[in-house]
Formats: sequence, C-alpha cells, structure tokens
Amino acid sequence: MVSSPHEAMHRIFQEHPELFSRVSEVLGVGFAPLASFTVLPNDLTETQPLERRVDTLLRLDTEGDGSFLLAVEAQGRKDPDKPASWAYYASYLLAKYRLQPMLLVVCQDRATAEWAARPVRFGPPQWPLLTLCPLVAGPHNMPLITDPAEVRKDLALATLSAITHAASPDIGAILKAMTRVLPDTPAELANPIIELIAQGLGKHPSAELWRKLVAVDLSFYKSPLSEELRAEGRAEGRAEGRAQGEARRAAEDVLAVLAERGVGVSEEARERITGCGDPETLSRWLRRAVTSPSADAIFTEE
Repeated sequence: MVSSPHEAMHRIFQEHPELFSRVSEVLGVGFAPLASFTVLPNDLTETQPLERRVDTLLRLDTEGDGSFLLAVEAQGRKDPDKPASWAYYASYLLAKYRLQPMLLVVCQDRATAEWAARPVRFGPPQWPLLTLCPLVAGPHNMPLITDPAEVRKDLALATLSAITHAASPDIGAILKAMTRVLPDTPAELANPIIELIAQGLGKHPSAELWRKLVAVDLSFYKSPLSEELRAEGRAEGRAEGRAQGEARRAAEDVLAVLAERGVGVSEEARERITGCGDPETLSRWLRRAVTSPSADAIFTEE
C-alpha cells in the first residue's frame, strides 16, 4: 500500500520541480540552472500486461546543458528488487524520450538511504554491462532547517527537510520554524505545504505535533487538514466535557451515600473522591459506600 509519506516525498517535486536544483547542490552534484520544466506522465507500462510506474517523472530544461529527465522515487525500505526496476526505468525513458535520465531516491531513514545510494552493477563481474548510481536524499544529507530565515529563503527545501527528518530529534524545531514563516506566506502556496508536511510525517509521532501546531499557530488557514483538526478538537472537547461531568456526578453520589449513612469523611478522603476521574473506580467506591464502616474503607485494595 502506498503511504502518505511515500506520496509526499516525491509529490513535492511535482509541486516544486525547481527544488531538484537545490537538492542536487546539497548532494554535491552540479546542474545548469533550470530554464523550464514539464511534468510528464508517470505510466511506464508496456503493451504487454506489465505495469511499471515511476513515482514522479519530470522533464527539466536547463539554461546551458540542454534537457534531461528526472525520475523521483520515494523509498520507504530496502527492496532488493528495486535496482532492477530503476535500471529498467532509465533504459525505457532513454528509449522513449531520447533524453538522458536521472534518478533521485528520497528516503526517511538513514539505513534505507545508504542502501539506495550504493552503486549497483549489472552484468558479469569481469565486465559490468551498466552501473546504476542514483542520487539519494535522506536524513543523512538533507539540511536541518530550523532557522525561520532559512525557511523563508527556500520554502520547498525546508518542506523536504521536514519530510526527510520526520523521525529526527530536531523535527520539532523544524516544524516550529515552518509555522513562524507560513503565516506570512500566500495561502495558495502555504496550504499545499501544510498538506505535504502532514502527508510526509505519516504515522510518525511528529505528525501529531504538526497537527497541533497547525491547529494553534496556523488556525486561520482554511484547508482540509485545518478543518479536520478543528472538527476533531471540537469533538474531543465535547467528549472530555461529558467525561468530566460524569465523573463529577459520580463523586457527588459517593459523598451523598456516605453522608446519608452518617459516615464522616475526612478532607483527605473527600479530595481523593472528588479528584478521581475514572468512572469505573467511582462506581466501585459507590457500591462500597453503601456498607463501608468508614470513608477510608471504600479505598480498600486500591
């Protein structure tokens, strides 16, 4: 099943194709500045019933080095079958478009990234037919962008930084820096960024942090995510209010039974009863309050 981080790791290049220039620079590979780009169909299926799809495929036209194809693959784990698929993509794209192909693999964990970055040779060891050398972006080489000024300078790269560092201890600082910049960003640019980060964080604990930051720091944005968060917040608030009301009434019932029986209740016992928020515990205390010789006796075996 395709996960939301998988989608975010390559879809950001559809939204911001120019991001490849900055990523390749970070990775130490120089390309001429882009003059234009085209998002191409990602379906590499042949006439036979064999379906092959690259995650994102772009045609990038540079100012001085001509045009080339960029295939972006989001890789969530080591897969020994992938290098052969990537080699197929490269040869197919070269044959179909007559343009040189480039492969960028985006990962969220260092082990997968280091695996993907290893050159893979095809053919006999004494004379390899071809060698696959993808560019790889991951938490081991993408910058930790925690300065709002740096985020503002390159919002797309900062977004990829957040996605690739989803499990990093520094993710909180990255996300907080994003929320410092997004309020000043036009909504047509900011809203897709908010959604991409939410997708990219997937089920990592940082996803919940992002949801809270969006709900509080970016609450004025009208997007599917923000509306979902506000709806969840209202529902959680109502549920919490109901639970607190039920616990308060249950505590009052325990005290009322003890008072009706003339059983004295110390201040310590009263605080323990009224401070309990567990309905099951209060129900148990209520049953014991009917026969217990003292208020403290209802806590027996607690």
